[in-house]
Amino acid sequence: MADATATPIALTIAGSDSSGGAGIQADLKTFTVLGVYGASVLTALTAQSTRGVDAILPVPPEFVTQQIDAVAGDLDIAATKTGMLNDRATVLAVAAGVRRHALHPLVVDPVMVATSGDMLLQPDAVEAVRHELLPLADVITPNLAEAARLLDRLQATGEEEMEAQARALLALGPKAVLIKGGHGEGSEALDILVTRDAAPLRLALARVATPNTHGTGCTLSAAITAYLACGAPLEEAVSAAKRYVHAALEAATGAKIGTGAGPVDHLHSLRNPRKG
Repeated sequence: MADATATPIALTIAGSDSSGGAGIQADLKTFTVLGVYGASVLTALTAQSTRGVDAILPVPPEFVTQQIDAVAGDLDIAATKTGMLNDRATVLAVAAGVRRHALHPLVVDPVMVATSGDMLLQPDAVEAVRHELLPLADVITPNLAEAARLLDRLQATGEEEMEAQARALLALGPKAVLIKGGHGEGSEALDILVTRDAAPLRLALARVATPNTHGTGCTLSAAITAYLACGAPLEEAVSAAKRYVHAALEAATGAKIGTGAGPVDHLHSLRNPRKG
């Protein structure tokens, strides 16, 4: 049994964002701010700025496997998340590693497209995510576009459609689905958490008017992972993560980092501890 006084350890399996706003960099910042020790497995390198992704260099799947085995064979991992996996072979390697080392609770962020619109998951990898990774997940965190792509449906346009798509995703095997409406329209940014045994949890906060939204998805899934690593129940972890990201968006409103879509402010709570 892990030492109850030890710092919880969370693992992120994702790609690198050279501009620092998303991917592994966002995950590790989020883990650290929320009091969790962060370990990482790199799946791809990106040449990326706030304007977009210029190039992607995949990490060989065999080396992804070696990273997972090295970290999981040494550290007492309390929660794991996946982000950018890039290709089918990497998805299969990650799924095998999760099974081999029982890396749960597992948060799957099915990253497909960057904030800039650049593709981060090859088309032939989507099927592997559906059938190999989703059934292993304790919770998946697709945005509206990702949910539609996973289901081969049109994107949900309202709350009822969001819940229906979340339930359809639940049928693919994950224990819970958090469908994110941050890319939707309206005055509220609405997310819906659907599980097998409870009523849907509606999470709505005022939409933040800011161009600095780079890394929101990575940051939310990382925050959920951090709270789960600390022992929080899923609904509590998701609610706290939503508040953390909302505050990060508010804090980033006036920031000028780069000339494109700037990052959320991962470190806001260090400067203002009372803001979640």
